[in-house]
Amino acid sequence: MDRISIKMDLSPELTFTFARSGGKGGQNVNKVSTKAWLRWDVGASQVLREYQKELILEKLKTYISQEGILQLSCEETRSQLKNKEIVTARLHRLVETALTPPKLRRKTAVPRSVKEKRLQDKNWQSLRKNNRRVDW
Repeated sequence: MDRISIKMDLSPELTFTFARSGGKGGQNVNKVSTKAWLRWDVGASQVLREYQKELILEKLKTYISQEGILQLSCEETRSQLKNKEIVTARLHRLVETALTPPKLRRKTAVPRSVKEKRLQDKNWQSLRKNNRRVDW
């Protein structure tokens, strides 16, 4: 699967809104909107191909509304700019992990030593239980 430069390409398609966030901050909380909301319309994206959009819609469906808009928020810091950077980085990570194909599992044979050890343990357990038996 081809890689795209997500950090450069997605930025014009992202919409940010800001709101007042709760938590620490004293009077500053009541005056400054530091919580960053990121919205991205996956279906209308010009950057991604159709199969990439389908992958994102499938793998990130918990973040996507019924209208096909991916929504993330961040209110970790008191700075609007830092929250915006954090939520943008989070989006990039999510999209990158959604677009990376899963690693194929290759079957391997069970080593002979493991099989022999399992049979020895079975035999040992059998002998132990037989020794407990009382013959009258």
